[in-house]
Amino acid sequence: MSFQTYADLWRIPDVRRILVLGLFLRIPMPASAVIVTLHVVGPLDRSYAEAGLVSTALAIAMAISAPWLGRLLDRLGLRRTLLLPLAVLPIAWSIAPWVGYLPLLALVAVAGLFTVPSFSIVRQVMIRSVGPGKRTAALSADAIMTELGFMVGPVLGVLGASYFGTAWALLMIQWLGIVAAVLLWLLNPRITDGDPTVPSDAVPSDTGARARRFRPPSWLSPGVALLLAGTFTASLILIAEDLGTVAAMRDFDRTPLLGLVMAIWALGSLLGALIYGALNSHPPTSVMLVLLGATTVLTAFAWDPISFTVLLLLSGFFCAPTLTAALEAITRHVPSSVRGEVMGWHGSAITLGSAVGAPAAGFAIDLIGWPGGFILGGGLGLLIAAAIWLTTRRMSDPTEASLPPGEKAPAPAE
Repeated sequence: MSFQTYADLWRIPDVRRILVLGLFLRIPMPASAVIVTLHVVGPLDRSYAEAGLVSTALAIAMAISAPWLGRLLDRLGLRRTLLLPLAVLPIAWSIAPWVGYLPLLALVAVAGLFTVPSFSIVRQVMIRSVGPGKRTAALSADAIMTELGFMVGPVLGVLGASYFGTAWALLMIQWLGIVAAVLLWLLNPRITDGDPTVPSDAVPSDTGARARRFRPPSWLSPGVALLLAGTFTASLILIAEDLGTVAAMRDFDRTPLLGLVMAIWALGSLLGALIYGALNSHPPTSVMLVLLGATTVLTAFAWDPISFTVLLLLSGFFCAPTLTAALEAITRHVPSSVRGEVMGWHGSAITLGSAVGAPAAGFAIDLIGWPGGFILGGGLGLLIAAAIWLTTRRMSDPTEASLPPGEKAPAPAE
């Protein structure tokens, strides 16, 4: 284990700039989630269910836009891709805070479709800027900055809403992200080793090419599909833990401590990412998913706020490392020419995991109480991890005689 790797990464100018800029690009996401909820149930006088519908609309829109904008990054480059968000977002977020509920819902959905693909951009710059041996450490450093953003964002959101009102707070926090996007456009860091080009198979040469458009992309191997499934499951676990934590603190009658407990959980994830990136040998995705699922189930057996916080901290150690392990493995399974699109699908897997996990965990909590969220999320994590492990074993031990001469078996997922 060596933490010197992080110091070496920080000395690389492109890495240093994109990490800081990425932090300001991401802070508006968790901050806006808090502000929009307060805005809908406060000034707009709507229910929490209607506030949740706004969050769902944003999540679905972002899940749709991530692969699309990622593909544009691969084909058009950073600057031309950013022109779309920079044309739409200032208008949408300048109007959204001042309208009624239904126009707000529509504007948030539109903004979600044109959200700056910050995760794809930051990670592509990081991967391009470091060698293969430091890729895991680079992605762990990005995970650390992401956790910082998700720790700082809600605090800024609550403070802004308290001092300036929800409408002005939403406007200011979104314009912080827009200004960061403008700076990103001006800096224009390289995201690949070569120039973006349109793949030759993207231009149809005959009528049969139209049919090929509907085939799965060439990069979607069984290994990548399994890794995306693992990412989806990890995200589902995290949202189940999130909702379960809210329910647990209410059940323990310690709701005022909710913010502190959530910060401790995020701190565990940050420390986990820091340690995982410094390791000389990194456990595969299936192992990390097992650890995340097992510690999530274990948290369901807490008996008071202190034991709950300790067990949640333990589970937090495996949150960011699990997502990092999956992403690093995915980037090794796909060519750099499609990395933006693949990272977009990785982001969609995270978003869809949250969208599916939230109602499922809510149902489990309503059924058996706050432990239900942890048992559901952790149990699904263990099942999916077992499926990945079993499939990986079959893929890693092929019958060579059954393969055509000179053909190798596909690389297994990790």
